[in-house]
Amino acid sequence: MTRLFLLPIILCLLWMAFLRFNRVPLAKGKTGFIYIIAISGTLTLLLTLLMWLTRH
Repeated sequence: MTRLFLLPIILCLLWMAFLRFNRVPLAKGKTGFIYIIAISGTLTLLLTLLMWLTRH
């Protein structure tokens, strides 16, 4: 379960590498970071909820 918290960090690092490789400023890729954090956070919350529901 703790590996799920690494998912947004890894995805953000990959996104940053992609932006730098294509010479795009980080400010222009800000929406990508927001999407990564939002989707990863939602996924983590849903999986945590499912784990909690199936244990009780």
